[in-house]
Amino acid sequence: MLNINNNTSNIKREILVRIAKLQLQGKLEEGVHFIPREMAPRDKPPLRCCIFHDREILRMRVLARMGISVENIDEEATLGSFAKQALEREKPTWPMLTVLDEACNGCVKAHYMVTNACQGCYARPCMVNCPRKAITVDRRATIDEKLCINCGKCMENCPYHSIIKIPVPCEEACPVGAISKDEKGHEKIDYHKCIFCGNCMRECPFGAMMDKSQLVDVIKHIMNCKKVVALYAPSIASQFKVTPGQLESSLIAAGFNRVWEVAIGADICADNEAREFEERMARGDKMMTTSCCSAYVRAVHKHVPALIPCVSETRSPMHYTAEIAKKADPDCITVFIGPCLAKKREGFDDDLVDYVITVEEISALFEAREINVAEMDKRHETIIPTASGRNFARSGGVMEAVALRLKDKSILRPAKINGLSKAGMKVLNAYGLINSGKIPAKPDTPNLIEVMSCEGGCIAGPSVITNVKQAELQLEKYVQDGSANTIDEQEK
Repeated sequence: MLNINNNTSNIKREILVRIAKLQLQGKLEEGVHFIPREMAPRDKPPLRCCIFHDREILRMRVLARMGISVENIDEEATLGSFAKQALEREKPTWPMLTVLDEACNGCVKAHYMVTNACQGCYARPCMVNCPRKAITVDRRATIDEKLCINCGKCMENCPYHSIIKIPVPCEEACPVGAISKDEKGHEKIDYHKCIFCGNCMRECPFGAMMDKSQLVDVIKHIMNCKKVVALYAPSIASQFKVTPGQLESSLIAAGFNRVWEVAIGADICADNEAREFEERMARGDKMMTTSCCSAYVRAVHKHVPALIPCVSETRSPMHYTAEIAKKADPDCITVFIGPCLAKKREGFDDDLVDYVITVEEISALFEAREINVAEMDKRHETIIPTASGRNFARSGGVMEAVALRLKDKSILRPAKINGLSKAGMKVLNAYGLINSGKIPAKPDTPNLIEVMSCEGGCIAGPSVITNVKQAELQLEKYVQDGSANTIDEQEK
């Protein structure tokens, strides 16, 4: 997994902050033109062939940060005209991702390579274990690319670790094979297969896979004095060193009219899934899977149809919290804040969710507003979620929350899939075969399965700003500092 501290993410953040500052000053249309030249000045050594190429790449990144697809754009149009277009649009545009061909390195096909660490050893386990006899040894091993099937047996068996895999990071990270090269060698996304997990966006070291920001839309409504309501996921609290109440104060200071913590919706989700699980087991279902991860739900519908009957019919915490917000004020504009690309896709289909922004984007807004979250006073919370509701943000948290609410815990055989990597998808397919009867169920086959697209849970989403270990510790502290410890305590 690519470390969150890298130049691509730093540039992304700087562009977001610059756009937010210009928009808050009412100068986006005239000022956005200068962002590329300010970030790539003439006296700075170019990252690519020349400073003008750097500026063109930055120009495209600015477009994505304003929520505009960079494919097939009018190259003669100014950034100011695109800013005007962004400010005038009524809703986000499809798709949630956009691919910058100019940034794509055109990585060679994934393959295995013998390094100079090879000793040409007598045992020759690489050659002996190769199923296609693609390896010959003459002082050093050589791989015949025409015969090689990229099985990796040579790398696994080399005692000197002299054989390495040269991957294509985005293709390697995609769990469903939605990314492939076009005729020019650049990567393209098949949106019929894509589950919007965001792995490609996170893993591309060139930043060619870009999410389209909705921050411009949100700031526009705030500046127009609309009733803009923030719905923040508990995973967001894991990204800042805050105690309960400080994040609410920060969001109010940023311009939101009201703040709802999505852990409240998580409590509703867990209540509903516990009831549904008991009903399903009573009628003889083999298993039920959780439904709060929208990337997982899309993965089932697109790639594992045998599991569709097992997916809980319960809606996500985002939906339930938006429902609460709309009931409190039907005219409000709801903005979900999370670490997730898939939530942007889910929000696109949910009439109760108007916009979805990431922790990267809200962090940029805080910086543009000069808000230090850790120094904010605490606001009084009107509804305090349970600890289990806030723990939805980590792997295993949903399963534990549902188990906590079961009347008869003896019926429970829980399991979790911690991350939808290619290996995770294999496990998912195995459960689908069990449900369809193609693989016989065993007495210990799990009947409640939590699936998280991101390894570690939502605290490790593709748009986080804190590494997962720090996020785990911060979430744990956040939960301990201010949650209702029991469901009964929350109801009081």
